[in-house]
Amino acid sequence: MTPLRRTLLLAGVGGLAAAAGYMANLARIGGLGGIKSSGLGEKILGSRLVGLDGVSQNLTAFRGRILVVNYWATWCAPCREEIPMFVRIQQEFAAKNVQFVGIAIDQVDKVREFAMEFQVNYPFFIGAMDSMELSREAGNQAGVLPYTLIINPAGQIAAKLVGGISEARMRSALQPML
Repeated sequence: MTPLRRTLLLAGVGGLAAAAGYMANLARIGGLGGIKSSGLGEKILGSRLVGLDGVSQNLTAFRGRILVVNYWATWCAPCREEIPMFVRIQQEFAAKNVQFVGIAIDQVDKVREFAMEFQVNYPFFIGAMDSMELSREAGNQAGVLPYTLIINPAGQIAAKLVGGISEARMRSALQPML
């Protein structure tokens, strides 16, 4: 075997090992989705959040719907990139029992400004450290933003999506529940 072939072979094996490690880590932190979590979905629905109007409420009004809960912040570049796609899908799938909800780990005035600028058509809430703790309990071990959960109409977590997601990935996560 020539030195070039040996180098290429070792690089290929190393790349496969790195990819396998990355996928194993995604599975460990819940980033591959498709996992149903008993009871935790109901806990998220019942958690108290403050709306942009300053009123404290929970998400139980959305029980029985396919609920897409997105933890995000205005300073988070991947969050800013995916929210326009969420707006489009919310508009398209609203009649199919789908409801997006944004839980911002941010300041209310910045979130209000962002909502107007991006013409967000779904509710935003302000989350505190307990919201981030709940996202960790729901599989966001690294505490990354954005972090998106899909809760099925039965109140179970059906998908956990780590980091910025594409429109195709969001649609494929929602499709089995439509």
